[in-house]
Amino acid sequence: MELRILEILESKNKTKYWLYKQLGMSYQNFNKMVSNQTKSIRFEILEALCQILECTPNEIFKYDKTILNKK
Repeated sequence: MELRILEILESKNKTKYWLYKQLGMSYQNFNKMVSNQTKSIRFEILEALCQILECTPNEIFKYDKTILNKK
C-alpha cells in the first residue's frame, strides 16, 4: 500500500511545500510520508490531508494486490 499524495498534488497544481505549510508537521515526517517511507499515518493527518486536498481516503491510498502474491 502506498500514498498517492504527490500524484494528487500534481493534478491540483500544488507543490509539496504548499502542502507542508498547510499540514504544519515536521519536515522530516512530512517528507517520509510523501515519499512513501513511513510505516504508519495518524488518523488526524489522514483527515487533514482529505480536507486540504479535497479528496477521500480511497483517493489517497493505492493498493496493489500483485505485490501480495509475490511474497
